[in-house]
Amino acid sequence: MSSETILRWTAAGWAAEPADPAGGGIEEARPAGHRVLAADSFLVDDGRVLALDVHRQRFLASLRLQGAAVPDPAAFLDAAVAALPRDGAWFPRVEALRGPDGDTARLLVRPAPERTASVVLRDHDGPDPRTMPRVKGPDLHALGALRSRASRYGAGEAVILAADGTIVEGAYSAILWWHGDALAVVEGDVPRIPSVTERSIVALATALGVDVLHERPRPADLDGREVWAVSALHGIRLVRGWIDGPATAAEPGRARAWRTRLDALRRELPAG
Repeated sequence: MSSETILRWTAAGWAAEPADPAGGGIEEARPAGHRVLAADSFLVDDGRVLALDVHRQRFLASLRLQGAAVPDPAAFLDAAVAALPRDGAWFPRVEALRGPDGDTARLLVRPAPERTASVVLRDHDGPDPRTMPRVKGPDLHALGALRSRASRYGAGEAVILAADGTIVEGAYSAILWWHGDALAVVEGDVPRIPSVTERSIVALATALGVDVLHERPRPADLDGREVWAVSALHGIRLVRGWIDGPATAAEPGRARAWRTRLDALRRELPAG
């Protein structure tokens, strides 16, 4: 398998596609006239992955919601996992596309990008570009544009705010914060992607007896708080700055300790 590979799922199994047909890399390899119905990505580090079953459930739920006519989606996911490398760091994506010839499913096998332990945030100051805020996939390109715009100001992630100014989520992450020894997350009725990493952290907190609060804060409400941006790729990233936003803080060693706990939940991929 090459460093970047695209495999298209058919009733007969896999069919290879070129990873870079126009010089734009694997992210630009979506066929013309196709749109993303659903997508899911997860980090595979030397054959170990966090909450693979939850990623699977989220992707299958998105397919059902979108009415995607993918041949045997459960078999597709089984075959996708079997096709993944067991050595090295990878960030594969499963996706369903809709085009002129119907729906199709693909596996994108991608080396994991550089991972970081901290990040700077910036509020997105334009309209919310999301069209399906509870489904991962259809808005990935628009959310990537938000993060690219934030990067021009020196931020690594953009924060989407609701009409009332409260925090919704990051472009590619969930936002968590701490009140002393209590963990806080965005209220469940806020339209956003159901974060697998957030769910894993909340499960850990519950098991450890840590109080979990559900709130609707504005960025200014987090002044002096420890804030995390969490995602499948990076895991827990400590927010070390918030451009034109609150002055965040950190309890020494807390983020590192929770990264260790989260990593302990990783499991070996099923045998291929």
